[in-house]
Amino acid sequence: MNLRYKLFTAFVGLIIIPLFILGMIMFFVTYNSIEKKYSQQSEYSLKAISYSISNVFKDMDNVTDNGIATSVFHMALSADDPSKQDLTDAEQLNLNASQRNFRSLLYNHPSISYAFLYNFNGKGSSEIVSVFTKENFRTMPYDKFKESDLYKQVMSLNGVPKWLAPHEYPELTGTEPVFTQIRLVKELSFFQNIGILVVQIKNWEFESIFRNLKIGDSDQNVSFMLVNDDGMILFDPDRKLDGQNFESFTTKQVAFKKGFQSFKTEFDGEKSILSVYHLKDYPWSLVSVTSWETLSREVTVFARWFVIVVFICFLAAVFFNLFFMNRITGAIAVIVRFMRRVEDGDLTTRVEEKGNDELTLLAKGFNDLMNKINGLFNRIQVEQRRKNQAEMRVLQAQIKPHFLFNTLESINVLAVQNEGRKVSEMVYRLASILRISIQGRDEITVGEETKHLRNYLDIQKFRFEDLFDYEIDIPEELMSCGILKLTLQPLVENSIQHGFEGIDYTGKLIIQGWEERGNLILRISDNGIGMTPAQLSLFQYMVNENAEQEVKDQPENRMYHERRGLGVRSVADRIRIEYGDLYGVFICSSPGLGTIIQCVIPKYEQGEDHYAKSIIG
Repeated sequence: MNLRYKLFTAFVGLIIIPLFILGMIMFFVTYNSIEKKYSQQSEYSLKAISYSISNVFKDMDNVTDNGIATSVFHMALSADDPSKQDLTDAEQLNLNASQRNFRSLLYNHPSISYAFLYNFNGKGSSEIVSVFTKENFRTMPYDKFKESDLYKQVMSLNGVPKWLAPHEYPELTGTEPVFTQIRLVKELSFFQNIGILVVQIKNWEFESIFRNLKIGDSDQNVSFMLVNDDGMILFDPDRKLDGQNFESFTTKQVAFKKGFQSFKTEFDGEKSILSVYHLKDYPWSLVSVTSWETLSREVTVFARWFVIVVFICFLAAVFFNLFFMNRITGAIAVIVRFMRRVEDGDLTTRVEEKGNDELTLLAKGFNDLMNKINGLFNRIQVEQRRKNQAEMRVLQAQIKPHFLFNTLESINVLAVQNEGRKVSEMVYRLASILRISIQGRDEITVGEETKHLRNYLDIQKFRFEDLFDYEIDIPEELMSCGILKLTLQPLVENSIQHGFEGIDYTGKLIIQGWEERGNLILRISDNGIGMTPAQLSLFQYMVNENAEQEVKDQPENRMYHERRGLGVRSVADRIRIEYGDLYGVFICSSPGLGTIIQCVIPKYEQGEDHYAKSIIG
């Protein structure tokens, strides 16, 4: 994947997709928040409706309490002609003071629809005493009423009013959507039960209560109703659902229990929020049904705008990628193409410098680096032409071309990154390595060899940053001793290239030196992959070309031949030719436990007759 697609993918993955996910989270959080807040509002509204309804009932309770306290109902029940106790038909002059006061109270309370008394002591037409008549309404006979469960409930309440909602007892209250109070009447002197009062009130006040209350905005589609504990809809201000079963309109079974509950479900085929509040002193529940579509209208509009904004952002990303990133990635691609030409060996290639931005600085840095590399290569070529064939073989055996190329490539990368200090340091170390490698003398001091080795290891550390660590422990008094140049570097290179190949941990190189019985001992130990005993057994000194080719051609020995070919064998052969058969390279290794390579040479100062000293040693 090229840089252009990577940047576009990063923009979409790090901006567009997180923005979309954030919007979805906000959308669902807002949805849940709307439901929660609306449930709180509906709870307050239903409690307010409940309070208003209770006040209407309590007001009527006070009216009937007044009638009982003033003995108006007692006088009506004990009158000689109970059929003439209707306060709506009686003449004002024929009423006593208590009746006139109570009649004024009734007329001042316009919500009363009718009122009558069941007379416990009456017979025939005197069993039902009309107090407030109602046209086209026939009361239930007292004998039939006495057999109903309602009669038992009223008697058990012992004078406490019982309220009946519409459609609960139509045989007693009729089919109109009105509320009815029924209570036991007692004679106040002896507290004897003398009758039962039935008062029906009109629904004007209830309709005004429901219609004057709204939840939230006026645009919301909200409907209220009163439902009993059995699920019957007792009162619907819109007169559409009166007398029907509540569960036939919803897919969720509702338990009309005490307290408040609110949930989202379908009602009459439309997704809605149902809020239910059970009245404290009555077996009824107030229910509000709110259309979810009207509640979530603003959130839906927000979601649409959010999708539009995300889509515009995506188009902006595409536009940015097409018109702006093309120039950036195109310029980088040109520089990469020229770098590949350099990899193919064309060191004369140069990038055209145009513009005044960072890309121009990158092209200029590339050209400057190529000029420096060309100058460095030219200087190396001049030095290499001054060497004889023997020195060329040693140099090629120790400094492999890929090491030099990879080092220069690392320098190139650092130069592109404007790491001037690191470029200077690596060029300095590379120059030091080349200076020691191509100089005319074969013998140098241990100090110079150590400096050469440290430069080589530092370059490798730049290239393989986390591959290995190294430690050099050679006493200062041995630094002036003589040694063949390029003795330690090929052995260390062997450990790095082969001992640490494929490891998943940090390698460790330890270079040690000490004096032992007149000899200089140099040991290179690593914690790499090691070698098998079969591979160690193939190590030989001074193998001729035919024998070497036979060993190399064996498949199982190819990897091992590379491990000891131009590095370890060259050092071993040179030591034995220079110092004799008593000296050389010794290898100790085991699979998974690393490798130890130990060089044994005579200890002598540079310029001394080391051959004579070796015989003595």
